[in-house]
Amino acid sequence: MANILRLYAEPPSKFGFERVKKRKKREVTPKGQLNLFSSRAGHVVQLPVDLSPFEEALLLDERSDGRASELYWEAISQGDSAADAYCNLGILESQGGKAIRAFDCFTNSLKLDPRHFESHFNLANLYFDAGDMRQARLHYELAAELEPNFPNIYFNLGLVHAMSEDFKNALRALRKYKRLAPVEEGHKADRLLASLEGSMTAKH
Repeated sequence: MANILRLYAEPPSKFGFERVKKRKKREVTPKGQLNLFSSRAGHVVQLPVDLSPFEEALLLDERSDGRASELYWEAISQGDSAADAYCNLGILESQGGKAIRAFDCFTNSLKLDPRHFESHFNLANLYFDAGDMRQARLHYELAAELEPNFPNIYFNLGLVHAMSEDFKNALRALRKYKRLAPVEEGHKADRLLASLEGSMTAKH
């Protein structure tokens, strides 16, 4: 790890996985029927109907329901948002400590859709955790080409550059993160930016 990050008792942590999200197609209000997903017991609200396997999986995933994995696999087998399903399944596999399966899921997603933003970003995170900064940088940069205004890419990319002792590009990435991130979140980069700027000044 770069000396700049050794200065921290707890080095700054990267932003984690990005799940694919999709809105429900439509909702109806069946008379007298209860919504199982409602936070208010006994309150009659709209129920989603005619959900695809991927949409059902996503609802379960958002509730940390273990049945989500099975439904993501069903979505894949039916060709229902298969690239998205592989991506979200990869997150679940990684969270379950199955890094190799997670790699397979993200790469399968990219085989189906080479421009799948979330899979590039999540694959970069896996490479980061595995210590492969070259591949992490590649996939963060690909993700940035697809979603150039997504701030979290640039924070993680700044960490990659800092760990590779490429301070100039680390500064550039972190400053871009600060420009794009909400003010209350942008402060996450302040300490690292100050350390990098200090190191760059000391060199000159």
